[in-house]
Amino acid sequence: MHIVSAEQLRAALPWGALEGALEAMFRQGCTAPLRHRHPLPQGDGQPEGMLLLMPAWTASAPLGPASADGFTGVKIVHVLPGNGARGLPAVQAVYLLSDGATGQPLAMLDGGELTDRRTAAASTLAGRYLARPDSRRLLVLGAGRVATTLAEAWCDRFPIEEVAIWARKPDQAATLARRLADHGLPARAATSPDPAGFDIVSCATLSEAPLVRGADVSPGTHVDLVGAFRPTMRESDGALLARATVVADTRAGVLAEAGDVVQAIAEGAITEAAVVADLAALTRGGHPGRTRAEEITLFKSVGWAGEDLAAAILAYGAAQ
Repeated sequence: MHIVSAEQLRAALPWGALEGALEAMFRQGCTAPLRHRHPLPQGDGQPEGMLLLMPAWTASAPLGPASADGFTGVKIVHVLPGNGARGLPAVQAVYLLSDGATGQPLAMLDGGELTDRRTAAASTLAGRYLARPDSRRLLVLGAGRVATTLAEAWCDRFPIEEVAIWARKPDQAATLARRLADHGLPARAATSPDPAGFDIVSCATLSEAPLVRGADVSPGTHVDLVGAFRPTMRESDGALLARATVVADTRAGVLAEAGDVVQAIAEGAITEAAVVADLAALTRGGHPGRTRAEEITLFKSVGWAGEDLAAAILAYGAAQ
């Protein structure tokens, strides 16, 4: 069985190839139930943790080398907010890829890097259909691992000339901006999350209150909402969703888990019909994506196990 480290994954999953693998998986489909959630109570007054299980399987293997019977995979994720006090990341994850016919384990992959990269690639895949091709100004809200990969992926896939980084703690935004600049990206720290004038606004926070408001977004902007993966979280207000053409990674996942959408529906700002398409519909030609330069578009992702499977198959092929 191959053990694939985070460093090896970065080499095995270049942005263009990874985006293509996700596109193929969304177009062709696989079996991927909604993620299993199990609370993990913590002692000593620590906030409650969560165990997430994300299985997926495919009957054939069009995305990489394997037997004719395809692959199965499962990501095991521990979300433990109290890890910060221990000097550890709050999210710990591992991915197991197996042969679909025999169940034989094929590879164990670093789940954090896998998740970060496939999340960013899903955003840029959606952006190909929803963002203006000439988008040059990028605002990233957040300064963690996912924000880092989002900035890298957007700059790789679009002609970005400016990357503004905002975070609640200014020193974190400044640190990330310096790190990105050291790698050749046109990054700077931003003093506010104001989206006005930006072509793409990409959010990767754990906010429970809106950061991006519909009244502040300029015509033609594409908004990418990644961070709020629970119904209690949100990065946007209902007014933004009401103004925008809204697309989900998966319709079922977003309507069940995405606080941006769930809360906007509960407030009466939109109905479920406002989610006009998902990535499967975009990649299969069922929805055209952006149709006007001045259109505001919005992509909301909560994560789909099929993305992990596609990324794992691609990485396993590289390891072979």
